[in-house]
Amino acid sequence: MKFPNEYSVLDTNIFENGRYKLVPIRYEDRFKIMEWRNEQMYHLRQKSTLTKEDQETYFTKVVSNLFKAPKPDQLLFSYLEDGNCIGYGGLVHINWESRNAEVSFIMDTNLEKDYFEYHWSTYLSFIEQIAFSELRLHKIFVYAFDLRPHLYEVLEKQQYTRDARLPDHVIFQGEYKDVVIHSKISSK
Repeated sequence: MKFPNEYSVLDTNIFENGRYKLVPIRYEDRFKIMEWRNEQMYHLRQKSTLTKEDQETYFTKVVSNLFKAPKPDQLLFSYLEDGNCIGYGGLVHINWESRNAEVSFIMDTNLEKDYFEYHWSTYLSFIEQIAFSELRLHKIFVYAFDLRPHLYEVLEKQQYTRDARLPDHVIFQGEYKDVVIHSKISSK
């Protein structure tokens, strides 16, 4: 099977800024992504460790079908530095009628400590182009377990508004945690 590399719903599929690119999710990055997801399960809505078989099935049965869908429920991208995948994310839970979507992003676990803000900011600039200019969405939002307050600082620097705090909304390691939602509305 030749894995697709362009979303039919987008006019532009490659977004670049210097050494960084956001491209439709690449099949070759699937196992790196699996590794990062398994390492960072603590802040994801992932319930169990992914296997290579799980990842292969997800890419061939779910992800590959997103490329040709006229209104996919998610658009996933590989985030590249000098051509190497260092993160991935996308617009998920896309609501085409209300024109909103959730922003998703994780980066190489080794980059989080020193480059978290830089890569989140760079990624957001790309995903906003896709959401607002390409898809003409009205609103995008970040739904986050209250485990990484440094994320909120990045979002607020990028003009995201804190919309809600949902107290005791999820269980994390046997304890209830809040969920914090930030959003940005299109200026167009």
